[in-house]
Amino acid sequence: MPKVVHRLACWILPLLPAFAQGAAAGSAEFFEKRIRPLLIEHCTECHGVDKQKGSLRLDHRAGWQTGGDSGPSIIPGKVEESLLWKVVSYEDRDLKMPPKKKLPAAALEDLKTWIASGAHDPRNDAPETKNNSSNPKADGSFWSFQLPVAKPPASVQQNIWPRNAIDHFILARLEAEKLQPAKDADAATFARRLSFDLTGLPPKDSFSTAPEQLEFLVDSLLASPAFAERWTSHFMDMTRFAESSGGGRSLPFKDAWRFRDYLLEAIQANLPVDHMIKQMLAGDLLPAKNAGERRQNLTATGFLALGPTNYEEQDKQMLRMDIVDEQLDTIGKSFMGMTIGCARCHDHKFDPIPTRDYYALAGIMRSTRTLKNYTDNVAHWIDSPLPFEGDEETTMQVKEKQVGQLTQEIANLKDALRDVGGLSLRKRKTLTPADLPGVVVDDTEAQKVGEWKSSRRYPPFIGGGYVHDDNLGRGEKTISFTPKIPVAGKYEVRVAFSGGPGRAERIPATIFHADGEELVYFKQATESFEGLQFISLGTFRFETTGQNFVMLSNAGAEGYVTVDALQFIPAEADMPAMPSPIASQEEKELKGRMAELQKQLKALQKEGPTRQEAMTVTEDEKPEDARIHVRGNIRNLGVPVPRGFIQVAVKGQVPMIPAQQSGRLQLAEWLTSRQHPLTARVFVNRVWHWIFGAGLVRSTDNFGVTGELPSHPELLDHLAVRFMEDGWSLKRLVKEMVMSHTYRMSSEGEISTIDPDNRLLSRMNRKRMDAECLRDAMLATADSMDNRWAGPNVGDAKAVDSNDTKVQNLEYGYPFNDTRRSVYTAAFRNVRHPLFEVFDFADINQPIAQRTTSTVATQALYLMNHPQVIELARSASESCLKTTSLEEGVQKAYRNSLNRLATPQEISIAKDYLEASISGNATRDERRDAWARLIQTLWATPEFRFLR
Repeated sequence: MPKVVHRLACWILPLLPAFAQGAAAGSAEFFEKRIRPLLIEHCTECHGVDKQKGSLRLDHRAGWQTGGDSGPSIIPGKVEESLLWKVVSYEDRDLKMPPKKKLPAAALEDLKTWIASGAHDPRNDAPETKNNSSNPKADGSFWSFQLPVAKPPASVQQNIWPRNAIDHFILARLEAEKLQPAKDADAATFARRLSFDLTGLPPKDSFSTAPEQLEFLVDSLLASPAFAERWTSHFMDMTRFAESSGGGRSLPFKDAWRFRDYLLEAIQANLPVDHMIKQMLAGDLLPAKNAGERRQNLTATGFLALGPTNYEEQDKQMLRMDIVDEQLDTIGKSFMGMTIGCARCHDHKFDPIPTRDYYALAGIMRSTRTLKNYTDNVAHWIDSPLPFEGDEETTMQVKEKQVGQLTQEIANLKDALRDVGGLSLRKRKTLTPADLPGVVVDDTEAQKVGEWKSSRRYPPFIGGGYVHDDNLGRGEKTISFTPKIPVAGKYEVRVAFSGGPGRAERIPATIFHADGEELVYFKQATESFEGLQFISLGTFRFETTGQNFVMLSNAGAEGYVTVDALQFIPAEADMPAMPSPIASQEEKELKGRMAELQKQLKALQKEGPTRQEAMTVTEDEKPEDARIHVRGNIRNLGVPVPRGFIQVAVKGQVPMIPAQQSGRLQLAEWLTSRQHPLTARVFVNRVWHWIFGAGLVRSTDNFGVTGELPSHPELLDHLAVRFMEDGWSLKRLVKEMVMSHTYRMSSEGEISTIDPDNRLLSRMNRKRMDAECLRDAMLATADSMDNRWAGPNVGDAKAVDSNDTKVQNLEYGYPFNDTRRSVYTAAFRNVRHPLFEVFDFADINQPIAQRTTSTVATQALYLMNHPQVIELARSASESCLKTTSLEEGVQKAYRNSLNRLATPQEISIAKDYLEASISGNATRDERRDAWARLIQTLWATPEFRFLR
């Protein structure tokens, strides 16, 4: 390595120890939400305060550390060596816990994750009684539960220093502590800081910082699309935006980009933040003046639907409550700065949030529908159609009506064709399985549990008759059908039965198919005795080898349950047809008519507009109050709690929740009320964090007693009140902050022993650019950025079959080779852009208050070796190649990458390197690569990665 390159490398590759902020907070949250309820439900009855089988207690940390008769139960970080894991995973043939039934798979996975991550356990003391409630240690007198009150700025000695009220508050504290504000940052440093903070991009040029010119510049930056793109990234952090579900079978969210575009448009238009909150929580319930506003309102509710969800969770009531819990956790942290999720299982240990308040809010979200239904094997979010404007909507409605009519006609023809293999067969008294299309399993081939009676009373029937449960032994009888599938694929499953009065209204059927199992219900009751009937249970995928079967039961059925046969009919076009051996002329005509209609439908669907959809939520048909889930257990229900709000934050009148509404609209109105003590404060503090690098309350999403106190409470209240009085305007709030003298200060001020952490802001905080800014800066320097505004970003994301295990391939095989701004980069939950993974993008499974900032070897290695970085550096070198001298090229490289001129020493070092690397007969590619290595070196410097 040439000496000059070695000198440059010594500047840029310091390998510091990894620093993982926030890990403890994440572990505590995981324990409270997942592990504590698990231990209470499954373990502490036998290993708690009243009983200690094997001398083991699991109701406090020291209990499992000491262990029982067999020694310590858990070795933190070592799952396979932990005795607790061996017994709960049923590895030990002689000792299995719990003894009656193995823990659910999800619980085992949570337990494994907990042990592997160090087994964080805050339970210091052993409980002395069975009373699991806890008295909150804070009350309504805590500072954050008081309404913000604006006080006049304190007087200061240096009257010429303040430029606005922010400076008065900051300077008054500094003078009280006998500290001096730092000098102003130089023009180049300030230009870079302002440009990245407001737009996330490097400045196009240096500029004057005279107050009148600065205001014009700030206004132009705030009005630019780049401001909306940069600040949409912040809002995406706050709303845990992602484009896949994560967990279990990770499904791509094909329309998540519409929520991101909603944020872009709302921020660009400076939509009041309180209105944005209302739209996100209850947009579907807000009035709209036109179709465009209705589209915006609906799309905004994607906020509630975009959370991490294990859609294949088979316990649908658990899934429903987990979604509610995630929604409340996000609402609490994002808008109120409160960690309310802990109150799902017990009164909050520190803040005045009793379990009753949690379930008052849970009733609102349980009265909101987030899933299409709670019966599908793999659940699915709600896709709502979006309205068009004017004539286009009229055209769309005409098309949809025609499509609906054709679809219904085709469905009717299919029913006619499938009705016992042709309409002519209805006239026969008996049928054989061979008379019907598809794979037919007669009741005589089924496996029966309990006493089923044979009957031939109401023809026609298949084979020698049908069976019924005699309306006796409710829940004691099942009948299972196992088909011999000839070709793997999707089959429609149809039940043949004898319908009539007195038949059951709700019969459970469990379908075991290639993608899992599914429970559906169907009805057999008809007004008259019509004999043989068919009903579809749905379409499922079956393999030729595998445990394919359908089990019907009389559990919960009120009335007779009859069963004749089960039919499995191929449902895919490329599967070989399995026609009925008896093909009447009428059947042939029906098939011809159906083929013609299908052709018409296909042509019609291609013509004219296509209805767009967005991920949304909607009101439940039957809103209801939630019952307390004792210890968080969905099956241990206590008293119902009227829907309502967190009582400690209620000041004055609150909106009443009508019985027929969920309460989401009232929740949104309460959160954005001038009488709410938290929402405006929390948001203003977030913006301060994004601008200054640390919030006035540094625990950005925790304004409770375990969070930090504000460094400048009067300033926080001033900004909150001003923000509300200004109409919740984000742009005016940002402008007030960046126009302050406080923001103008240099970050090079003296570090005081009085305030080593710079809580009092005697200087500007030095900030490392986040992953998006780093990537965008390289794209901008290379002049390689695709500047398209908004729109979809993942071309292959489309409607998917949730039961198809291959849907994850989109996420895990995604190439991340686009060149649009980072706000448009695919935001999958399990796989992120490589640069994002390395530079602390953070976990998007929860609202992100502040990202971890680490310095690790992989960051330097990424900037040195990643092919995308190398190609961008080559593109950036093109402008240097066009210069007339090495010195001019070096200055171009420094201006484009570091947004300043190179010093004489830097020019000398760079020239030495270039002259040593480029020989007289070097090719253009060799000269380009030499310049590219210089630019890559600049990108790896702390100066490129940090804002001073």
